[in-house]
Amino acid sequence: MDGRYIIALDQGTTSSRALVYDRLQGRIASVRSIQLTQHYPKPCWVEHDPMEIWLTQLEVLKDAAASIKLPLEKVSCIGITNQRETVIVWDKKTGRPVYNAIVWQCRRTADICNNLKVNSYDEVIQEKTGLVIDAYFSGTKIKWILDNVEGARQKAEAGELLAGTVDTWLVWKLTGGKIHVTDYSNASRTMLFNIHTLKWDDDLLKALDIPKSMLPSLVQTSGYIADTAQEVLGTVIPISGIAGDQQSALFGQACFKKGSAKNTYGTGCFILMNTGNKPVKSQNRLLSTIAWVIDGKAEYALEGSVFNAGSAIQWLRDEMKLIGSAPEADFEAEAVPDTGGVYIVPAFTGLGAPYWDMYARGTIVGLTRGTRREHVIRAVLEAIAFQSRDVFEAMQADSGITIRELKVDGGASVSNFLMQFQADIMNVRVRRPEITETTALGAVYLAGLGMGIWSSREEIEQNWKLGREYEPIMQESTRNDLYRDWKRAVDRSLKWDVR
Repeated sequence: MDGRYIIALDQGTTSSRALVYDRLQGRIASVRSIQLTQHYPKPCWVEHDPMEIWLTQLEVLKDAAASIKLPLEKVSCIGITNQRETVIVWDKKTGRPVYNAIVWQCRRTADICNNLKVNSYDEVIQEKTGLVIDAYFSGTKIKWILDNVEGARQKAEAGELLAGTVDTWLVWKLTGGKIHVTDYSNASRTMLFNIHTLKWDDDLLKALDIPKSMLPSLVQTSGYIADTAQEVLGTVIPISGIAGDQQSALFGQACFKKGSAKNTYGTGCFILMNTGNKPVKSQNRLLSTIAWVIDGKAEYALEGSVFNAGSAIQWLRDEMKLIGSAPEADFEAEAVPDTGGVYIVPAFTGLGAPYWDMYARGTIVGLTRGTRREHVIRAVLEAIAFQSRDVFEAMQADSGITIRELKVDGGASVSNFLMQFQADIMNVRVRRPEITETTALGAVYLAGLGMGIWSSREEIEQNWKLGREYEPIMQESTRNDLYRDWKRAVDRSLKWDVR
């Protein structure tokens, strides 16, 4: 195996993407992407069509290779990275989903979560899984499907249904329905997995009444997993890397040392810090999660999840019609010196870390007769940075580590206005790499490492190249005043939807 071409499948919340990496030239040779339809059957419910996920991912895989006239026979291996927590349940025999994929953003299982809290599972779940009880995670979504889809529970108890996150679904389809697996990073996001024993937890499965037979087998994050089926791609390609999107970005940013951190600006916003070979139990409502398992060794990360970041910019474009395209937001934000006192808390699907309020809702405060559209646009961009600082503060308190620099990636990281404001409001150096496709790049590195194309992480680390650096320039008094008023705005959004 010459290892020249590796394909990464990057199945995200808003799109299915495929990337071809040319190792000999050290560059991305081709990228293809298709937008994914978002379904909102009720307020705060979010779904995807599992077959659309599969067919769009298959299409971009083939198109990415075809665009550079690359025969699939010359692809060395495939790495997969995926939107985490999103759940699919399907029939073991027919392969047909029994219901739409329930997306990580969906809030429909808030009542199930409240019942767990009433029954004093908070400490148990944090201790075993490193997570907090929230509708964000996969376990309650599986329970909802079993409880609400006609005949689903009976089939599940008879061993006729399979469940999995998006990586599991893609591997199952790529292998022609032969392989039902997930990696440890994705398993650690289900609220069903013990991050200490590295096993599915029988007590938690019992608490949610989920048959263990539904769950996939566990595989390492990097290493040979399975071959694609001949009838699916017309050739056999090894699948040798799987990671949830945020862990994949952590790997793609070469955050291999304890204390190194990155922030990915996607649909949501996710700060992860490598904590080494031991999980950190958060005292500030962050998440302890598995970063990856390689060569039989687990490494962990501390994570703060912001639910709405890039999606807030999409809201400006698609629902509010205040901008025509995402890049326009930068231009409009810079047209005014500040927000004119306007703060927007984009809690469209509740607030994640460190608040974990399923009932928070989006809020705009500080409006005056002089408020203009530019103020609103700027307030949305600033809200992304404010939310990231909320996580940043909690992460330093939990770890006892002062973070001096933050690596950034994802779609909104191309915004120079946002990155400078992020550096200013956090008072930290922000570093953006030349290649910002670090989520897909992480899948490339994990797959290549798994097949021996790269011999070590040190070799991979040498590939990281700085694109641009942002140093904080804001005065301390201004920083403190802005952040104080942000916290006041958040207070007004909390518990809004409690009836």
